[in-house]
Amino acid sequence: MTRQWEVVIGIETHAQLSTQSKIFSGASTAFGAPPNVQACAVDIALPGVLPVLNRGAVDCAIKFGLAVGGEVAAKSVFARKNYFYPDLPKGYQISQFELPVVVGGQLGIQVGDREKVVHLTRAHLEEDAGKSLHEDFHGKSGIDLNRAGTPLLEIVTEPDMRSSAEAVAYAKALHALVRWIGICDGNMQEGSFRCDANVSVRPVGQKEFGTRREIKNLNSFRFMQQAIDYEVQWQIATIEDGGSIEQATVLFDPDTGGTRAMRSKEDAHDYRYFPDPDLLPLIIDSAWVARLRAAMPELPAAMRNRFLADYGLSAYDASALTSSPEAAGYFESAVAVAGKASAKTCANWVAVDLAGRLNKDGKGIGEAPVTPAQLGVLVARIADNTISNNIAKKVFESLWNGEGGGEAAAADRIIEKQGLKQITDSGAIETLIDEVLAASAAMVAEFKSGKEKAFNALVGQAMKATKGKANPQQVNDLLRKKLLG
Repeated sequence: MTRQWEVVIGIETHAQLSTQSKIFSGASTAFGAPPNVQACAVDIALPGVLPVLNRGAVDCAIKFGLAVGGEVAAKSVFARKNYFYPDLPKGYQISQFELPVVVGGQLGIQVGDREKVVHLTRAHLEEDAGKSLHEDFHGKSGIDLNRAGTPLLEIVTEPDMRSSAEAVAYAKALHALVRWIGICDGNMQEGSFRCDANVSVRPVGQKEFGTRREIKNLNSFRFMQQAIDYEVQWQIATIEDGGSIEQATVLFDPDTGGTRAMRSKEDAHDYRYFPDPDLLPLIIDSAWVARLRAAMPELPAAMRNRFLADYGLSAYDASALTSSPEAAGYFESAVAVAGKASAKTCANWVAVDLAGRLNKDGKGIGEAPVTPAQLGVLVARIADNTISNNIAKKVFESLWNGEGGGEAAAADRIIEKQGLKQITDSGAIETLIDEVLAASAAMVAEFKSGKEKAFNALVGQAMKATKGKANPQQVNDLLRKKLLG
């Protein structure tokens, strides 16, 4: 929200469903095949062919409806969405219009320290179109129909979001959810998860919505934020300069950081929806829903609440750890080794140190060289004062580089081999502190004259004298006791 204007955003998301075959044919959905080798007679609409609904795609839609608390329709209908485009061989797309498979639902999001609920309008099944290829042909376009007929779930929100940050938080939460329940691989680079953002602005306090413009095919969270921010500022500037907003579809250009018109309202299609005569209504009975409900995993929201209650984590850490099933599983496996009392420390290591190193190396958490058991042992050694947190970072680096072997006890072997155990003997630490004080008379005098910075410098000297092996808190306490005694 700006000082005078309120931003209103709704998101439409196309999630490609994780089925091995297409929604109305037996052709493969595998990514990366040469053009047009995975387009069968149904996909290219040869005369006389008939679509047959893929039960697995319906399973995915039901799972999504259950996950968001929506109503799974007992009866839904497939419709023909009529328009012409070269990559649409039938001249229409099979989708759902008046009676979708899922109605309503909601998704909780975390925006910084604030929680918000985004309400869903619907989710419906449809087939994807083919792909036009412009780059490989001089003065011409090619058509690849491998993607034609790929099953999609289109998920539509209410206009509930009020900033690009909220829109991105929603998109990330939805992305995590569809991966979590196993209905979409979420690969944005391959087009498996792509969003359209409907953006408008209105004066603060006005109930009526402003005229919206739709930003199409956003396939990264960073581009989504940039595109919405640009569009908001453009709309506000246009209105404040005396202009008006016309409903339009626009594209985001990452090179310029701006949006450009694709088509205006006057050029928008009249799709002329009508029920597809080749497909019977989709009837979903209660037994079908019950079977899938029984097989559902613990959902991110429920797991997030459990992490808050059972482990005492912050809302931020709980959200970060439930961003994917892999991250959540890694954390809980580490806690099982380190002990529940060390859950917060495990959360910090997974969300900060491990995540940072994975990001630096471009790896997923499933590729982490450090196993959950190894991290659990490392955290346990911090808890029992075998090593300090700073020394633990050195051990972690050694684990990352494959030292110590692949077993859980690798951290113990590294600590022993490199002589990293903390010095906890008070007498030994006191002797080293006495030596530091004797050699640092000037700093001692500064501290006694009221300069607290001198104390920090003395702590540093003491830690250096112990080669970083002393417990920092123990050094602080003993040093202060001697200086004030």
